[in-house]
Parts: sequence; C-alpha cells; structure tokens
Amino acid sequence: MSVKTTNDYNAITPEILKYADLCTGNCQIEPQLYIEHKVNRGLRDLNGKGVLTGLTEISEIVSKRTVDGEEVPCPGKLYYRGYDVERLVDGFIRDNRFGFEEITYLLLFGELPTSRQLAEFNGVLASYRTLPGSFVRDIIMKAPSSDMMNSLARSVLTLYSYDDKADCTDIPNVLRQCLQLTANFPSLSVYGYHSYNYYIKGSDSFFIHEPRPELSTAENILYMLRLDGKYTPLEARVLDTALVLHAEHGGGNNSTFTTHVVSSSGTDTYSAISAALGSLKGPKHGGANIKVCAMFNDIKENVKDWSDEEEVAAYLKKILHKETFDKAGLIYGIGHAVYSVSDPRATVLKGFVKSLSEEKGLEKEYGLYNLVETLAPQIIASERKMYKGVSINVDFYSGFVYDMLGLPHELYTPLFAIARIAGWSAHRIEELLNAGKIIRPAYMNVHPRRDYVKIGNR
Repeated sequence: MSVKTTNDYNAITPEILKYADLCTGNCQIEPQLYIEHKVNRGLRDLNGKGVLTGLTEISEIVSKRTVDGEEVPCPGKLYYRGYDVERLVDGFIRDNRFGFEEITYLLLFGELPTSRQLAEFNGVLASYRTLPGSFVRDIIMKAPSSDMMNSLARSVLTLYSYDDKADCTDIPNVLRQCLQLTANFPSLSVYGYHSYNYYIKGSDSFFIHEPRPELSTAENILYMLRLDGKYTPLEARVLDTALVLHAEHGGGNNSTFTTHVVSSSGTDTYSAISAALGSLKGPKHGGANIKVCAMFNDIKENVKDWSDEEEVAAYLKKILHKETFDKAGLIYGIGHAVYSVSDPRATVLKGFVKSLSEEKGLEKEYGLYNLVETLAPQIIASERKMYKGVSINVDFYSGFVYDMLGLPHELYTPLFAIARIAGWSAHRIEELLNAGKIIRPAYMNVHPRRDYVKIGNR
C-alpha cells in the first residue's frame, strides 16, 4: 500500500472532502425524530425551559413569577448565594471599593467576608499571582496563538505539569488549585495577548508588567495590558463591575454545566477548567459581545444619522431580514435564553456606560446604543410576530464598555473567563462535595440494525 504525504498540515485533501460527504450523508438525524421521541434537545423542553438536572446553592436566576397558578415573565433577578447582585454592586460602589475578590469569596465559601477576612483573602490571591519560573518565556512566548482562549487553555493544561498534587481531588487541594488559577488567569490572558500582538501581529513593542500585590484584579488587568500602566478610577471601577456581573450565572449555562460534567468523572482541576474554557470559547456562549461590537461598527458605517429613529430602524430591519451585516438575521445583544423582561446584569452595567462614555467623549455612540436598545425589541416583536418579550442582555453593553476601555477584541472572551473562573471553581467544589454518579444522560439510537456483510461483498 502506498501512502501519500502532504507538507501542508492544514490541507483539506480530496480524501477528506470525500469523507466529509460521507459524514454529511450518513450522520444526519431527521428532525422529526426528536419530536417523535420527545427528546429535550439542548436539555430544554419545547418552551425553552431547561430540564432540571441538578441542585445548587451557588446562584439563582429569576425570570418568572407565579400569578394565579401561572408563570408570567418578570424583571430578571440574579442572586449570588441568596444575595441580589444589584444590591451587592450597590454596596461596592457606595463604599468605594472593588468587588470581584469579595464576590469570589462569597461564591466559594457561601458568606460575605468581614473586612479582616477579605484582607486575608486578597493576600492569598496576591501571593498566587506569580507564575512558575520561566513559564511566560517557555510556554506563552515560544508558541503564541492567534486565539487567546486556546492560549489560555494550553497554559492551564501546562500548569498541571508544575503541580506535584495535580490529580489529588481532596477539597483543600482543589481549592488551592482553583485559587491559583483565579489569581493567574489575568496574567495568562494578558501575556498571551502581548505575545500574539508582537509575534503574530508584528507590533513594534513587547513588554511584561508583573501584577502588583496591592492592586485589585481589575486594576492589574489594566496595569498589565497598557504600556504606561495607567488607568482612571472610573475605568477600573467599570471593569471590576463587569467582572462581578460575569462571575457566575447558574449551574445550567454551557461552560458551568461542562465543569459539572467533567468534574463528575473524577478528573483533575486543570482538565475540568480547560474543558470549561473550550465551552466558553464557542460563539454561542462567550463570543456574543464581539458580535455586538461588529454589528454596531456596521451600523455606524451604513447609517448616516445615528440619532434618526427612522433610519436606524430601517437598517435594523435589514439586519433582521438577512439583507446586511453577517446576514444571519440576528440583532446581537437582544434577547436571552432565560430573561425576557430584563437582564439584571445589563441593567447594572448600563448605569456605568453613560459616565464612561462622557469620560471618553463618546456620547454620540452611547446615544446610538440607547436608540437601538429602544427600537430593536419593538422591531423583533413586530417582524417576527413574537409575543414573548425580548430585551437587551449583558453582551449588549459589555462590548461597548470594553471598547471604551481600549481593550483588544482578542481579550473579550478571556475577560469573561477571568470572571467566570470564580463560578466554575465554586461549582467544581460543589460537584465534588456532593459526588454521586458520573453525569451520563441517555441518547436513543435510531439507526436500524443490519446484518454483517463480508468485505468482498460490500
């Protein structure tokens, strides 16, 4: 047998195209069979409600209330360990302190810390922010990736090799690993971006700022990312709030459920978190705010008067009718799988957007976002004949916030991960503490059985 070789690692050969046709022709299941067998695709019922697969004490999402025995949509609420996230943010702002570290403490340990407990916890995180010797040079810089989520996942998996107790799933050890990863995520993400920016994009400068122990997570991100290391108090406050709002969102979201599924197998922390990163990388999960920014850039290029309601509405209809932008027929940042009346995270974040837009001189852009926020739900309801309410979600404004902060698009999803590692860690520990059976839902085979055919008769 002769074997052809190719020097192009990425080549789609004629053989691969042939095999792909075989996959397409023989691996597709008739959609009607899902209805016939009452399969809850995506673990959701026909109304879109998630199938109950577990219990948690970490967070609660409220989007409906019961009135006269019937569920009706209500303004969305998000609770961390029973505390309303809007009230938590109010507390941080009123006391003029950063909140992400406090929220991480709350999610992991179930209680709000005292001042003394918080100071001790901040000290622990600060002590873990130092990466192993030569890690940046040997791992991050030697093979820079064009995708920061892949770079982050590779770094997480490589840290396994530096851990003498990598496979130990005792709670103290898992907690230590989770806190180290929480502390390391900002550096791993920012350094991965700097390497990409220099080696792949061809930037003229390459610099590394080591995290400073006296700074918060949000401050360190801005300090490490910028050449001069400078930022305004409002910039750091807004980024901290974004981290708080993305830290946790129930056990059923795709990446957190992935954490539960993988942890239920008994595997190590690095494998579980890298699996969650792989989930979050998906554009249906963590990449939505990038799509929102791209859509608004398209609107700004094609709409002459950003304050003209009729002109903006007409262009939004074109987007919805797949006539422009990416022709997917979606107005990004509008609607959510759970919330219908309002997304509490978007409500909180919007409170900071106006102030930041004024500091940056971007009031005109803010006006456009505000107008689309008003018009899009009306247009979607009218054009799609929808009677279920739709509203903006957290991605609607988060991308605009990151743009105003001058953060590169390549770091938008890693920023999500920097925040969500807090929730993933809490859920991993919860899964291990309440360890039951390995998570293994059922799949029904719908292929008919066949008799074996000898190779000469095929």
